[in-house]
Amino acid sequence: MARKTTISREVILEAALKMLIRDGYASVNVKTLASEIGCSTQPIVWHFENMTGLRQALSEYAMAYAAKKAASSYENKLESFEFLGRSYVKMALKEPNLFKFLYLGESPMGKPYNLKDIGRAKNKEMIAMIAEQTGLNEEQVIRFVRNTIIYSHGIATMLATGVLKGTEKEMMEMINKAADAFILNEGADPEKIAVKGK
Repeated sequence: MARKTTISREVILEAALKMLIRDGYASVNVKTLASEIGCSTQPIVWHFENMTGLRQALSEYAMAYAAKKAASSYENKLESFEFLGRSYVKMALKEPNLFKFLYLGESPMGKPYNLKDIGRAKNKEMIAMIAEQTGLNEEQVIRFVRNTIIYSHGIATMLATGVLKGTEKEMMEMINKAADAFILNEGADPEKIAVKGK
């Protein structure tokens, strides 16, 4: 008969995520996680078999956590895109270990996105709606989105690694100015790109 465990998979993943955010990915292993929870290593091994299984599950759990924080309810796709950028910068400022794990190659899942994917199916609606809002064609919008992501990623990486210091407001002002320059460079009408909160 299989032994039952009273410590759930969710409890283990939540504790692992907490450790990751607080102490960094290198701090998470079966023994330190068991100590964090206050249990033996058996429940962790029972749920995940080994560190490989735990790392994979933690990667998926951390990605879902980040996606939930970055989810936007804005109908205006430019505002939604800005909210996503703000979430990204907030993570780099407030949860730098999580940012490094998800976006700087620590996660065993690999790269969370590919710049070649910007124009693909999952972003078609956003691209089309930004094109409609700005009067740009889809190719111009894709270049604007790609350039803004590259610039934002650079700032967030410098924040998460301690190379750059500043407030969320200062960082978003830098990103917004760059994004405005990128979209105006593509030929957007300045009146059409005004985003609330700037």
